[in-house]
Amino acid sequence: MLGDQAIALGAIHAGITGVYAYPGTPSTEITEYIQDSLLAKERGIHSQWCTNEKTAMEAALGVSYVGKRALVCMKHVGLNVAADAFVNSSMTGTNGGLVVLVADDPSMHSSQNEQDSRFYGKFAFTPIFEPSSQQEAYDMVRYAFDVSEKYEIPVLMRLTTRMAHSRAVVETSKIREQNEIKFSEDKSRWVLLPVNARRRYNELLAVQPELEKLSCESPYNLYKKGNKLGVIACGIGYNYLMENYPDGCDRTVLKISQYPLPKELIRKVVNECDEVLVIEDGQPFVEEQLRGLLDESGKIRGRLTGELPRVGELTPDNVRKALGFTHDVHFSTSENVVGRPPALCTGCGHRDVYDALNEVLREYENSKVFSDIGCYTLGALPPFRAIDTCVDMGASITMAKGAADGGLFPSVAVIGDSTFTHSGITGLLDAVNSNANVTIVISDNLTTAMTGGQDSAGYEKLEDICLGVGVEKEHLRIVIPLPKNMEEIKNTIREEIEYNGVSVIIPRRECIQTLKKKTRKK
Repeated sequence: MLGDQAIALGAIHAGITGVYAYPGTPSTEITEYIQDSLLAKERGIHSQWCTNEKTAMEAALGVSYVGKRALVCMKHVGLNVAADAFVNSSMTGTNGGLVVLVADDPSMHSSQNEQDSRFYGKFAFTPIFEPSSQQEAYDMVRYAFDVSEKYEIPVLMRLTTRMAHSRAVVETSKIREQNEIKFSEDKSRWVLLPVNARRRYNELLAVQPELEKLSCESPYNLYKKGNKLGVIACGIGYNYLMENYPDGCDRTVLKISQYPLPKELIRKVVNECDEVLVIEDGQPFVEEQLRGLLDESGKIRGRLTGELPRVGELTPDNVRKALGFTHDVHFSTSENVVGRPPALCTGCGHRDVYDALNEVLREYENSKVFSDIGCYTLGALPPFRAIDTCVDMGASITMAKGAADGGLFPSVAVIGDSTFTHSGITGLLDAVNSNANVTIVISDNLTTAMTGGQDSAGYEKLEDICLGVGVEKEHLRIVIPLPKNMEEIKNTIREEIEYNGVSVIIPRRECIQTLKKKTRKK
């Protein structure tokens, strides 16, 4: 099998519910293999192409939200497009296993640059896997799904062109059934309001030592003692090393295929060798870290050693403490200020939308509302508690689509008019193309309210955009969110939830703040 095909078959056998991808060499064959697989068809695995890498990442995250396994595939530059959702997915964590497969292209055979996706994994604090053979690619993707579910974290799996497009014999193993629908016990972590995100960031950092220990004990990271000439070989670099030693390598070798870096094993190699050659396909990801890791002088102080806080921003107080001053001087006044959580404005149309939505969804056992970034995100707080997720701009529609692909009903998305035109249209196109069973609420307050009332790009265009994308006219509904219209709004929501396909409801009423400004100006 090609390395790409080994990944695809391993994912099918690992029990995925869907593969989400945008085509890009050298990753394309993964999704194509699943699309052509009879077993994937028998299992009903979703495998339709997405509009872009961002929508693919978000839909896969929606599958994970309902407890099922998803594979998302892209080439390295596609990860730039998906970066917002990818980095934030490590903050939400996962429910069902989520593997993000990125195929890098060193030498730029068909790409604009040579970027190394391992930096993204380190940046997002996610485990990274990098197979050295086609057999490892098959085995490792199954293992990666298990790690993702055990530690509730997305996993980045990296291939390079030669691994993706070369062939070797692969032995398969037992086929796993797909997960059943289940939901996270901690619902708040899926709503990245600052209060939740700060807690999740600390939890993400706290699990890092355990992930490093997992790397040190990984069956894919191998240490073999030899002579005083050491080699650290990463991924396919290990394959290239062993090709030069057909009768066995006499050097001390550390093979790395799982990250974060196994520092204990690295120190062992360095202490036992006179010199160490680092072999890695791509940029000097490991080599750069080694130069810092091996500075044992103890002269460096800062956030990693605890003199400054590992999370949060710098303040004159914590800098003063790190400088060694003992004078009890306080620049901060925060302890004298009473906390005041933000709330939706009195008279805001979003309030009526959430009141109606809450009342209708109480009629359904497993209803979930996927939302987005805007002032309407405050619907996650009391008294409404109306939304279940907020990950990144535009994620509501694609996560709702992914959750619906995973079997959730009803699956509802709430997005604002400005966020919809920012990055929600592509998600709607994905939903229409696969006729997803989702109900989408575009709460239109005729402005970009959260950032000060700037003009909305979709002003008086939302209906045309939705129709142009392919939403059926009879399932594009307009309502006016006012208390006197509550029964009409609830009936509209009920009707569209019961429609088996894509429906869009647009509650339209001007933002109360911009209306006040206009009134004062007049």
